[in-house]
Amino acid sequence: MYTMMEACRMTDMNYEALKFYCNQGLVPNVKRDKNNRRVFDEHDIAWIRDLVCLKKCGMSIQEMKDYLALCLQGAATIPQRQEMLARKQQALRAQIAELEDSAAYIDWKQTFYSDVLAGRRPYVSNLIPELQQDAPVADSPCSSPEKARAKR
Repeated sequence: MYTMMEACRMTDMNYEALKFYCNQGLVPNVKRDKNNRRVFDEHDIAWIRDLVCLKKCGMSIQEMKDYLALCLQGAATIPQRQEMLARKQQALRAQIAELEDSAAYIDWKQTFYSDVLAGRRPYVSNLIPELQQDAPVADSPCSSPEKARAKR
């Protein structure tokens, strides 16, 4: 059996977060020692690690409660859990694509600045009138997400 602090170290959670999760009912069947302090077994630790992963996946407390409720019903709810996780995975993949587009923009901008500093291209700006071209500078990945994705 592990104390709260030991469980925190083993699951990379802070004390307040683990206490909150326990108070929210996210760690079922929590046991207490003779001093009425929470103690955790290996199964609890494994579940708390799952909760940490679900949180990193962007699940809200309510979503984790819903997922837990399904888990506690046994194998019959596996299809609902798969559907829930598939929706979350789809949202994560969309976020990853947005982050990749943002990183591509920064790559493009860094290349632009490097080229300007190396004298390979003139400095142009959409903000400074005397440095504007006839057409706006718009060949960045953010101005054309399709172009950014095509380069991957």
